[in-house]
Amino acid sequence: MSVRNLDYLFKPASVALIGASTRAGSVGAVVARNLFNAGFKGPVMPVNPHHRAVEGVLAYPDVASLPLTPELAVLCTPPDSVPGLIAELGARGTKAAIVITAGLSAKTGDGHTLRQAALDAARPHLLRIVGPNCLGIMAPGAGLNASFAHIAPRAGDIAFVTQSGAMVTAVLDWAAARSVGFSHFVSLGDMADVDFGDMLDYLAADPGTKAVLLYIEAVTDARKFMSAARACARLKPVIIIKAGRHAEGAKAAASHTGALAGVDAVYDAAFRRAGALRVYEMRELFDAVETLATARPLQGERLVILTNGGGPGVLATDALIDFHGTLAELAPETIARLDAALPATWSHGNPVDIIGDAPPARYAEALKALLADPNGDAVLVLNCPTAVADSTEVARAVIDAAQGSKRTLLTNWLGDPAAAGARQLFTEQRIPTYATPEQAVRGFMDLVQFRRNQALLMETPPSLPENFLPDRERAGSILRAVLEEGRDWLSESEAKEVLAAYQIPVVPTRIARTPAKAARYAEEMAGPVALKILSPDITHKSDIGGVALNLETPEEARLAAESMLATIRRRQPQARLEGFTVQPMIRRAHAHELIVGMIDDRQFGPVLLFGQGGTAVELLDDKALALPPLNMKLAHETMAETRIIRLLRGYRDRPAADLDAVALTLIKVSQLVCDFAEIAELDINPLLADEKGVIALDARIRVAKPERPGAARLAIRPYPQELEQEMTVRDGSRYFVRPIRPEDGPALQALFGKLAPEDIRMRFFSPLKSLPPALASRLTQIDYDREMALIASPIPEQGREPGAEISAVVRISCDPDNERAEYAILVRTDLKGRGIGYGLMTLIIAHARQRGVREVFGDVLRENQPMLQLCRDLGFTAMDSEEDPTLARMVLKLES
Repeated sequence: MSVRNLDYLFKPASVALIGASTRAGSVGAVVARNLFNAGFKGPVMPVNPHHRAVEGVLAYPDVASLPLTPELAVLCTPPDSVPGLIAELGARGTKAAIVITAGLSAKTGDGHTLRQAALDAARPHLLRIVGPNCLGIMAPGAGLNASFAHIAPRAGDIAFVTQSGAMVTAVLDWAAARSVGFSHFVSLGDMADVDFGDMLDYLAADPGTKAVLLYIEAVTDARKFMSAARACARLKPVIIIKAGRHAEGAKAAASHTGALAGVDAVYDAAFRRAGALRVYEMRELFDAVETLATARPLQGERLVILTNGGGPGVLATDALIDFHGTLAELAPETIARLDAALPATWSHGNPVDIIGDAPPARYAEALKALLADPNGDAVLVLNCPTAVADSTEVARAVIDAAQGSKRTLLTNWLGDPAAAGARQLFTEQRIPTYATPEQAVRGFMDLVQFRRNQALLMETPPSLPENFLPDRERAGSILRAVLEEGRDWLSESEAKEVLAAYQIPVVPTRIARTPAKAARYAEEMAGPVALKILSPDITHKSDIGGVALNLETPEEARLAAESMLATIRRRQPQARLEGFTVQPMIRRAHAHELIVGMIDDRQFGPVLLFGQGGTAVELLDDKALALPPLNMKLAHETMAETRIIRLLRGYRDRPAADLDAVALTLIKVSQLVCDFAEIAELDINPLLADEKGVIALDARIRVAKPERPGAARLAIRPYPQELEQEMTVRDGSRYFVRPIRPEDGPALQALFGKLAPEDIRMRFFSPLKSLPPALASRLTQIDYDREMALIASPIPEQGREPGAEISAVVRISCDPDNERAEYAILVRTDLKGRGIGYGLMTLIIAHARQRGVREVFGDVLRENQPMLQLCRDLGFTAMDSEEDPTLARMVLKLES
């Protein structure tokens, strides 16, 4: 349901507390006390047949007796009463309920759970449910405390959403001691209805919320969560702490990818792709909020450390290296400037130690030099209290020296009484300040990670370096044949044939049924060969002696095959042996062994893996995970998460590997698993990579009948190729129409450059000289599950393939409920009047209707008569705009 009726949860006009009590210590009594004493302006109506009054307010025996319909109901009643109460409240018109009650997993008489019965009762009335088994919700700005929390939060601009009720009380205690305030405080409990995706959508649009904090144990609807998190993270920081990072007793995996891709690593990849910042401790959660709220945005990732004590400087440096941060190298002109201003005994490098007796003026001169250093992006200033310099005065000097600088500044004043005044000054000036050097460095790294995640949301990726046209039919026929035979695993040769269909280079492979045939193929290959056992029952061949390398002669191949058979029959007698695969040895002296894989995660669907490969891949544990679909930017970012990337970039006399070829392999595997829901697991190990490119030496693919068809299993909807089509307009011109892609940013900017100023004003309601890169990225990096943009490119008279030029673009943006969609259209000025706009609008309306949207609307300047006429021709109705009399709201109702 998403955000529908959530306003009634957080801004109700009236509340009913069902199960209100006067019994000391009971949940009903605590909730009643909180509701009546939080400053709520509307009526609060207690319901309990056994009490005449609760908290001095007249109580009602049942829902039917209530004098008015409550917009919000809070239930603290026995589990078996909940479904009936929900049905009764829904029938009266109540739009939201908080079910504090636990125990709804119990079965009803018809075999369903009480939880499902409650949801079934709510659905006809669109009544939203938080819980069951929750602590409740608090909205301090609205005076609402519908919870049994022990203390009330202060009003503020942070939203905290958690599954765990125990976390509510812990965070309230923590925040109260630090005067942290909240816009919303929400305990979701079992998330029968309202979940993290719903809350992210609601809070993204809430002007009173500046940051969103989540305590997550598990995500239910992965696609909804990803769409909501990505939308929210574009507008405000989303910071997540995830419980259950170390899963015990995980079952043994059949592939290297399955063994490496733990559940927590999948969540890590999902949070990163969503643009959220993940932290690992409660203190860090709020430190991160303060850092992101007060620090200047980073322009880069190089840190300079300024200190009056060598020890803290070393601690900060160690922490930076531990967090894989970058220590800036001071520019020569900066060193010269510091030499002129500092004692000769200063450290002459980074960290910049200006000696323990440093007075305020020395701090100021050093900081001015460092803030001007072209090699630094942020400065961390440390101070140890001394008897010769007042810490508070030093803080004032630092604040004055930083005035006018756009560089990021962070501070750590050590000590407690001596540092209190300085920290207060920094807080007043909105300069992040921390209690220890390690905390300060972690704050800097939070900024670094947030910057990286935001870049993934906003950056336009490069186009593919080659024309990628996979042979889907060839790959599909192999996968279907294996499933029809009742097999789980493709043979090595079948797996390689599937990869080859997706243009992934593979080593040539022959299948030999006997040792003699293996010898003949070795002779034909005229060089050293690799011999591997062929068996549907053996996944890790090298573990049981099923691989022999560097066989120079046919006779060596025959003897190796005979020995291999004997060894495997002894070690794994039940295995079915179908022969051998024979391959030429690929000798690339400087090639790196990589692994590219995929697993189907229970919650997030297909997850891709990249890392260092080889036989010791689990021991090396050098991997990064990513959610498909990928583009070149995302593929390179995934590779950069690993240690092996430093070797791939080249070192000493070893040339750099072809990183684009590696990234393109990731994209091809991504496309393969997006195209075929039958693929449940995939390994390419090793994938050799060097300056010449890549080649897959071994591959495994497991298939299974998909539980979720097609793209439905993906957490992020892939590019909807099915919407590609040709369009002929009134003047006979032909256009190729397709969904917009992230790499279309430059072409969209080029289209903008061909618009008349008046057309720009009509479309954006303000004059723009150019389309900013960030806006171009936002308009091209869309979530296909909630938005759609179709572009039209001219088709040349000869040949079907259009160029990269965009002639027009139309888009709709749906609300989270998929009920209403706002349209926008842009046509190149010199192409107007040919019917391109009408054709694109017809296509986007058809798409909106197909996805179940009930209403398409758009705001049009009343002076824009051509657009108003186009809308009328398409069946739109004109309505007055509530916000601006110069606008007409054009509305098209779509039949369901």
